[in-house]
Amino acid sequence: MNAKVLLLSLLLPLAALAQAPVIQISGANFRPLPLAVTPPLVQGAEAKGPSQEVDEAFMYDLRASGLFQVLDRASFLADPKEGLAAGSINFSRWADVGAESLVKYSLAQDGGELKAEARVFNVGSGREEFKTSASGPPAEPRQLAHKLADAIYRYYTREPSPFLSRISYVRKTGNNRDVWLADWDGRNAKQVTRGGINLLPALGPEGVLGYTSYQHGEPNLYIRQPDGDTVRLKTSEGQMATGVSFSPDGKRIAYSLAEGESAQIWVANADGSGPKRLTDTRFGINSSPSWSPDGKRLAFVSNRGGSPQVYVMNADGSGVRRLTFQGNYNQTPDWSPRGDMIAFTARDERNAFDLFTVNVESGKVTRLTQDHANNEEPSFSPNGRLILFTSTRTGTPQLFVMTADGNNQVPLPAQDKSTLLTPDWGR
Repeated sequence: MNAKVLLLSLLLPLAALAQAPVIQISGANFRPLPLAVTPPLVQGAEAKGPSQEVDEAFMYDLRASGLFQVLDRASFLADPKEGLAAGSINFSRWADVGAESLVKYSLAQDGGELKAEARVFNVGSGREEFKTSASGPPAEPRQLAHKLADAIYRYYTREPSPFLSRISYVRKTGNNRDVWLADWDGRNAKQVTRGGINLLPALGPEGVLGYTSYQHGEPNLYIRQPDGDTVRLKTSEGQMATGVSFSPDGKRIAYSLAEGESAQIWVANADGSGPKRLTDTRFGINSSPSWSPDGKRLAFVSNRGGSPQVYVMNADGSGVRRLTFQGNYNQTPDWSPRGDMIAFTARDERNAFDLFTVNVESGKVTRLTQDHANNEEPSFSPNGRLILFTSTRTGTPQLFVMTADGNNQVPLPAQDKSTLLTPDWGR
C-alpha cells in the first residue's frame, strides 16, 4: 500500500464520522430521535435462549437514555422477514410509522461466545450509517446488550454512555439494611454486606466501594476493594464517621465526622491517613460532601444559617459559599460530572420531598420532580446526562432514572417490593 492510499484509508473513517448526525442533548430545541428497533435476527438455536434478555436490556438502554423516541413494535408495517442489508429493507414502510432512524441487529452463538451485530440506517436516505459488533460470554447476555447500546449512544453523541457502569444502593429487609452492587439498570445485583445497619454506599474509581456501617456499634466508614478486601477507617473513641465520598482520582475521601454536638467535614487520603478538618462550626452540622469533577471543590450540607442548605467550598476548606436560599430543608447534594450543576433533595411547601438542580455559578434552581410522592437522593450518571434517584410513587421506595433536566422518568426494570435507598452511580 503506497503512502497516499494509506493516508486515505486512515482519513475515510474520520470523514464518515464527521458526516454522521450528532444529537445535541441539551438546549431548548432538543427533540428525541424517532427510532425503530426490530427484534433481533437470531441465527442458530443456541442463541435463542439468551436473545430475550439481550433484547430486553438493549431496548431499556435506548429508551431510558432520553435520546430516542423508541417506537412501539406493534406499529411496525414492514415485513418481519427483512434482512440486515439496506437492499432488503423497504424504507418507505419505516417512514410510514414515523421512524427517522432504524436499528436492525442479529445474534449468534459461536462456540463459547455470544456475538451480536447492529446496523443503523437513515430512513429518509435509505443508507446504512453505522455498523457495530460485540461479543461476550453466553452467561452475560445483558452485558452484550449494554455494549451494543453504548456503541449506538456514542455514535449519536460522541460521548460514552452510562450503560457499562455500575450502581450501589441499600436494600432494607426487616431490621437489616445491606449494601448491594448492580449493573446500571439494577440487574446482576450482588449483596455486599450481610445483616446489621449499613448505609450510604459510594462507588469510587476502579470499583472501590465505601459505606457507613454500625457493625461495631457506632457508625464508621468501611472501604471495600474490588477483590472484596474490606478495611475499617480508624477514628477516635466517641467519634462517628458517616457519608464517605471519593475524589475523582480516587486518592482522597471526604466524610462527615460527628463528635459531641457538632459534625464537621473532613478529608483524608483514600486509606484514611492524613485526616484534615475543613469546617469548624461549633454546634453546627456539616454533612453529605460531594466532590466537584476537577477535585478542587466540595459541595456539602450545613445548618450554619439556621436550616440545612447546600454550600460549596474549596477542597482545602477555604472559600465557603452558600448556594441554596430557597426552601428550609435542602440535602443530599451530588455534583454533576459535567461540573455545571449540583442535584439535591428539598422539602417543599407540602412537606413532600422532590429533586432539584442548582447551577453552581449562577445559583439558578430548576425543579426536576413534582406530584409523584417523595423523590430523593439523586446521583448523576458518569457522563452527567442521567440522574438515578429513589421514589415512593409506586408505594415503597424504588430506584428510578431520568434525564438531567427531569424528563423521561422511568423505573429500573424488575424490582421487587423491597425498600431501596441511597443509590450512588459509580464514576
